[in-house]
Amino acid sequence: MSNRVAIVTGGSRGIGAAIAEALAKDGYDIAISYSSSSGAAEKVAEKIRAMGRKALTIKANGARIEGNREVIAETIIAFGRIDVLVCNAGTYPYGPIDEMTVAQIENILNLNVRAVMVETMEAVKHMKEGGRIIYIGSAFGARAPFPGISLYAATKAALRGFAKGVARDLGSRGITANVIEPGPIHTDLNPEDGENAALISSFVATGTYGKVDDIAAMAAFLASPKASYITGAALPVDGGLEA
Repeated sequence: MSNRVAIVTGGSRGIGAAIAEALAKDGYDIAISYSSSSGAAEKVAEKIRAMGRKALTIKANGARIEGNREVIAETIIAFGRIDVLVCNAGTYPYGPIDEMTVAQIENILNLNVRAVMVETMEAVKHMKEGGRIIYIGSAFGARAPFPGISLYAATKAALRGFAKGVARDLGSRGITANVIEPGPIHTDLNPEDGENAALISSFVATGTYGKVDDIAAMAAFLASPKASYITGAALPVDGGLEA
């Protein structure tokens, strides 16, 4: 139990899977949580094990406090430590605010904000100096360039404030907390040739979608000793969407 350990929530696909694999390449044993796709999670785990690292998959309901706590508790049982926490899991509701329901508001707050808070609260109990907390926010937390994303933008903006507060709380312990803010990233759920891709790309300075490896590279950097003096920051990896 002396190997460095990273947790990546929502690590079975897309950005989360890319981050999990990047950290494994950097020598971390990995715990990934997933909500429903055990097959996809196990495929990521197999890739990590093929690198010579240990991998744990954890089925968890991120909308429940108990589910958030289980991710941390099961990682400690399996690995005995936590060095990096990457909060990537979340949801993306779309629609004008006058068509949203209270149930939708509660669901996105639970998944995108409360889950991050609970996981952080539980994980830092086990972190030592050099620990890293990385939140996957969104460029839409800084800019809402089109209608229909008010709830999503609000939750991702909340991560900025939370990271600043956590950075203050834990700075004296040598633990950093930062937010990565992706722009449009090509994934199965958000393909660069999808129905709304042309519209979204038009708001980006480069006019293109990014790759999951762009976000994974930033996460790997923030997890490394080279980023020890970066904390409380919101770092866009967005092709200039926030510009």
